[in-house]
Amino acid sequence: MIMVTMALLLVMITFSGTIRALLMSSVSVPSVGAVKAVGVGVYWDSGCTSRVSSIDWGMVEPGSTKIATVFIRNEGNAAITLSMDLKNWSPPTASNYIGLKWNYNGQAINPNGAMQVTLTLSVSSSITGISSFSFDIVMMGSG
Repeated sequence: MIMVTMALLLVMITFSGTIRALLMSSVSVPSVGAVKAVGVGVYWDSGCTSRVSSIDWGMVEPGSTKIATVFIRNEGNAAITLSMDLKNWSPPTASNYIGLKWNYNGQAINPNGAMQVTLTLSVSSSITGISSFSFDIVMMGSG
C-alpha cells in the first residue's frame, strides 16, 4: 500500500495563457479582449499614433477589477457620440461573471477630436467553470 500526503496541490494548465489554481484558493484566469472600432479610432496614446487592436487584461482573480485607458478619436467629418457593445464571448457563460464598463457619459466628439476613456473589467467573486475567456469590444461612433 502506498500513501501519498500533499499539503498543497498546484495545478498548471496551458491554454492561450497559464492558469494557476491552488486547492482551496483563488483561480487566476487569462483574458484578452479584441477591440473593433466602427467610425472611430481607438489608441493607446493621446497623440493617437498607437492603435489598439486588443487589450490583454492579464491574469484576473475572482472579485478583482482591471483598468485600461484608451483614447477614442472621431475619424469622420461630423460630431459623434459613442456606444460600446461586447460580443463573441468565449466561453459564452463568461458574460455571466465578467463585465466591462467605461466612464464615457455621452458627450459629443468633434471631427478629429479625441477623448480619454477608462475601461474597467470586473470579475465576479463567484466565478466558476471558467479557465480562460475572451470577448470582442465593439466601439461605435454615430451622429
